[in-house]
Amino acid sequence: MAVIASPAGSPLVYVRYWKRRRPHLRFSDGTVLERLPVTWAIIAVKFLPALYALGIAFLIVAMARPQKGLDESRVRTEAVDIVLVVDVSTSMEALDFATATRQMNRLDAAKVVVDRFIKNRPNDRIGLVAFAAMPYTISPLTLDHAWLVQQLDRLYTGMLEDRTAIGDALASGINRLRDSKAKSKVVVLLTDGMNNFGKLPPRNAAEAAKALGIRIYTVGAGKDGMVRMPGSSFFGPNMMPSQIDEATLKDVAATTEGRYFRATDLSSLQAVYDDIDAMEKTEIEVEQFTRFEERFAGFLVFGLVCLGLEKILATTRLARVP
Repeated sequence: MAVIASPAGSPLVYVRYWKRRRPHLRFSDGTVLERLPVTWAIIAVKFLPALYALGIAFLIVAMARPQKGLDESRVRTEAVDIVLVVDVSTSMEALDFATATRQMNRLDAAKVVVDRFIKNRPNDRIGLVAFAAMPYTISPLTLDHAWLVQQLDRLYTGMLEDRTAIGDALASGINRLRDSKAKSKVVVLLTDGMNNFGKLPPRNAAEAAKALGIRIYTVGAGKDGMVRMPGSSFFGPNMMPSQIDEATLKDVAATTEGRYFRATDLSSLQAVYDDIDAMEKTEIEVEQFTRFEERFAGFLVFGLVCLGLEKILATTRLARVP
């Protein structure tokens, strides 16, 4: 306790006591006073500063709100470093996904599913990369999943130049995992198109991931054939052919010992991410404290008692003559 009181309480003790040590009454000679008997009051008065310092120290500890963890436990849980790579090209506006109550485009469906995926893995570091003609890192690897979900909600088609650079997007996700020390490192790529832009072929990106021990899961999102786009014309709803390069996505996944998945509706897309969630598990031991008990009350009481006692004693025979 003295260690705590020394830096924090000593200035107050100095102001209250040591500055008062200058003599207020002057005597021509004090040797005669030295022959007076030493009483308990003379001895006790020396303890008032210590009592005051102790009271201040207890109050400082109380203000720090000491707590004790209850229900301590060690839990075996899973932790993986994951980078989610999401296509935001304009083809992701295709309206071929739906819930029971509304139709939604591919990107909105991906955001719903990825949101759930993130929340199901609270102990993983997860990053997010959006891509179209170029990749853009929305979030580096982080455990702040609430913030990550906020960034996910801000994704929209057209935020990047419209093309599909799958190889460059994979390279960006791989780069985020390059220095990771996790036992399992994963990139999950979701796209609805074909690689038609960028400097790096997808196969080369997959070879780099394999060399770094990174597994890639690829997801092709969307139905086959003609799909509806937002808006309409004189001839009816706007339509677009769905073009997913499944051969490339399968090759990328196989190169890194990952898997390729195809999702044609919301439920199958959810099943894809559930499968990935189930496959990527690495156990670690985490110490948890589920409840905390406040312990400041005792320090507060002792601090007030010490200060009150010092104040009371200072009004008795132990008081200094002004």
